[in-house]
Amino acid sequence: MKEVINSSWSTGSTSADIVIGLMLITAVMILCVAILMLKVIKFYVRESIHPTPFATPEEREKRRMEQEALLVLEKKKPSIWTRLMQLKPLEEEKNLVMEHKFDGIAELNNPTPAWFMILFYGTIIFAIGYLLTYDVLGFGKSQEEEYIAEIEQAAEAKVAFLSNPANAANAVNENNMEQSKDEAVIKNGASLFANRCTPCHGEHGEGLVGPNLTDEYWLHGGTAKDVFKTIKYGVPEKGMIAWEKSLSAQQLSDLTNYVLSLKGTNPAGAKAPQGNKE
Repeated sequence: MKEVINSSWSTGSTSADIVIGLMLITAVMILCVAILMLKVIKFYVRESIHPTPFATPEEREKRRMEQEALLVLEKKKPSIWTRLMQLKPLEEEKNLVMEHKFDGIAELNNPTPAWFMILFYGTIIFAIGYLLTYDVLGFGKSQEEEYIAEIEQAAEAKVAFLSNPANAANAVNENNMEQSKDEAVIKNGASLFANRCTPCHGEHGEGLVGPNLTDEYWLHGGTAKDVFKTIKYGVPEKGMIAWEKSLSAQQLSDLTNYVLSLKGTNPAGAKAPQGNKE
């Protein structure tokens, strides 16, 4: 069964609602009549105190002419657009004609539009202010100073970024790589090495197609930064792929630390040294 909801002004009875509606209409009509009567009374009182004399035909004509003159003046008053564009009415063209003519064609001496003059003088004022601010008083920064400030700001943002442990791991690169001997790091690196590096460097880093990773000789540098860079970018001319697209920065760091931990392990069947001793 649907619930019937009455509006807030309805009483639920049709006849009562009609009566209320008629009463509201009547009240509005009475209010309008009262306002009209108030205006009539005010007019009557004003005329009683200061009666308006009846104008003669001459006075009415004079008043009409004055009103027409006022209308003419209002029509001749230039608009904001006319003032801004410095436009002149057609009846004033004869005052703007210049003395020279060419083939019967006259030239009007129209003034420069106000908007153009405002723009022109505005650029001069801006140039003076700019010169005083940057070159005379030194309040503004030069391009070199702004560049230095942006570099410092970027350095501060980098420090703030790296200070967050969640970001520091993914911010490792060949410029800030540092060796770690943490067991968890070495373990993660060993897992990565076993899945990706053993086909070329052997199960224990002894070297197969690739060089031996357990001795003191390195083909592309043996520091943490060098090894990280070699793993990241690879050595395409010797068949080593770049791992930067398949491993995260943290994984590259873990793998680098594991490779460095292999130094001096001397596994069986190690490949002969290659490269420079470090």
